Amino acid sequence: MPQGRLFAKKSVAQIQSEFTHSDLKRTLGPFNLISLGIGAIIGAGIFVMTGNAAANFAGPAVVLSFVIAGLACTFAGLCYAELASTMPVSGSAYSYAYVTLGEVFAWVMGWLLLLEYGVAASTVASGWTGYVVSLLHDFGVIVPEGVSRSTWQYQNGVLQSTDGFNLIGALGILAVTSLLVLGVRESAQVNNVIVAIKVTVLIAFIIIGVTYLNPDNWSPFVPANEGGFRYGWQGILRAASIIFFAYVGFEAVSTAAGESHNPQKDVPIGILGSLGFCTLIYMLVSMVMTGVVPFGKLGVPDPIAVAVDRMNPSWALVPWSGSDTGSLNLFSLIIKIGAFTGLSSVMLVLCYAQTRVFYQMAKDGLIWRVFGEVNPRFHTPATGTVVLGVIIAVAASVLPLGVLGDLVSLGTALAFAIVCGSVIYLRRNNPTMKRPFQVPFYPYTPILGIFFCVVLMMGPILLDIVSKAMGYDLLGAMIGNPGKVEHDPIALGILATYALVGVFIYLFYGYRHSKLGIAASTPT
Repeated sequence: MPQGRLFAKKSVAQIQSEFTHSDLKRTLGPFNLISLGIGAIIGAGIFVMTGNAAANFAGPAVVLSFVIAGLACTFAGLCYAELASTMPVSGSAYSYAYVTLGEVFAWVMGWLLLLEYGVAASTVASGWTGYVVSLLHDFGVIVPEGVSRSTWQYQNGVLQSTDGFNLIGALGILAVTSLLVLGVRESAQVNNVIVAIKVTVLIAFIIIGVTYLNPDNWSPFVPANEGGFRYGWQGILRAASIIFFAYVGFEAVSTAAGESHNPQKDVPIGILGSLGFCTLIYMLVSMVMTGVVPFGKLGVPDPIAVAVDRMNPSWALVPWSGSDTGSLNLFSLIIKIGAFTGLSSVMLVLCYAQTRVFYQMAKDGLIWRVFGEVNPRFHTPATGTVVLGVIIAVAASVLPLGVLGDLVSLGTALAFAIVCGSVIYLRRNNPTMKRPFQVPFYPYTPILGIFFCVVLMMGPILLDIVSKAMGYDLLGAMIGNPGKVEHDPIALGILATYALVGVFIYLFYGYRHSKLGIAASTPT
C-alpha cells in the first residue's frame, strides 16, 4: 500500500469545481440555514440529557457546563464558517479533511460523522418514542411496551436483551426519511414549522417557570465533589462533555452548503446564528429547570416534564374523562408536544446531514456508489437516503437512549478539533486563497477550539469510558483519591468494534475505488 495514496489530497480548486457542477438543487437561504441549525441543536440535549447532567454530575452549575460546551462549539463554529465559505460542498468536515490532511484522514472523518449523525439520530428516536407514548397516554391510548421499548436496555447498570422492539422510533425515522426523499425544499419548510413550535414552547417554559423558582434549589450552586466526576468542578466538566451531545448537529448547516443560494455568505450566518441562539435558550432553560426542581430529582428521561408537573398551574387544568386523574394539564401537554416536535426536527436534520456526507464520499469513490446517485425527479440522493434511513431505523429499534451518547460526543469533539486544525493548515499553506468569511483573532480561535475539544470534551469522556472498562477510578487516582467505579466495558467494546469495521471498509473498498487514488496511479 503506497504511503502517498493514503495521504493524497484534493485541491481547493477541485472542491470548488465539485460545487459548481453538483447535481443537487440550490434552494436554501440564510433563514432556512439558521432554522436547520436550530432544528438540529434543540432536541434530546435539552429535553432529555440536561436532567442527567444536573442530577449526576454538575447540580445547578449545569448552566456553567452549557457555557463551556457552548464555548467549544463557538470556536469550532467559527472555523466551520471559514471553511464552509471557502469550500461550499455537502461533505462538510469530511471534505475539509480531504483537502488539508489527506484521504485516510478524510475517511476517518466520514466514519466519525456516521457515528455522530447516524447513531445520534437513532438515540434521539428512542427519546422521541417516550414522548409519543406519553402524549398518547394523556389521551387514553396505551402503547404496548413491546413496540415502544428497544431490544437492548440497561437494567441495574447492565446491558440486557428484552423481548421488545422499538417500532414507534423506527417509524419516526422512516417518516423523516420519506420526507427527505421528496426534496430538500419540502424538508426545510416542514423543519421551519417544527422549529417555530419548539422554540415557542421553550420560551413559554422559561417565562412561566420564572414565577415558580425557588432560590434554595440553587444552593449549593456547585455541590461538593463526591469522588470521580460526581459534582465539583470535575462534575461540571463531565457534564459539559455530556451536554456536548446537545450541540451535535450545528455543523449540519455546513453539509447544506451544496444546496444553498449563496453558501459563502449564508452558511456562516446559519452556523453562528443557530449556535448563539440555542446556547442562550439552553442556559435559560437549565436555570429554570434546576430552580423549580431540586437537581437530584432531574435524573429522568423527561426532566422538563418533571419541572412542569412541579409547577402544576391550576389555570392549565381542564376536565378530561380519558385521563387517569379526570383532568388534562394543558401546559404539560404543550411541553410534550414541543418535545415531540423538537426531537422530530432533530431526527430530520441529522438524517439529512448523514445522507449528504455519504453522498460526497460516494462521489469520491470511498463508499458504494448507490449513496451518490441523485434521483432525476426529486433531485435528492433518494436511494442512498432510503438505505441509510432503514439502517438508522433498525438501530433506533434495538438501541436504548444514551447507550452511545458518550461515543457520539467523543466522535464530534474529534471532528471539531480536526476542523480547527484544518483552518490553521490552510492559512499557512494557502495564505492567498479567497476567504469570504475569516476566523477572528487568528490563530488563537482555532487553537482554543482544539484545546476545548480535545482536553475538555474528549478528556473526561475517555477517562470515564476507560475507568468503567477497568472498574477503577482513574481520575481519583490522578488526584490522589483512588477508588472503584461501576464496571461497564460496553462503550469501549463498541468503540473498538466500530473503529475496526471502518478500517476494513476502507481497506477493502474505499482504498481500491478512490477516484483520487485511481487518477494518481493512472499513467498520463
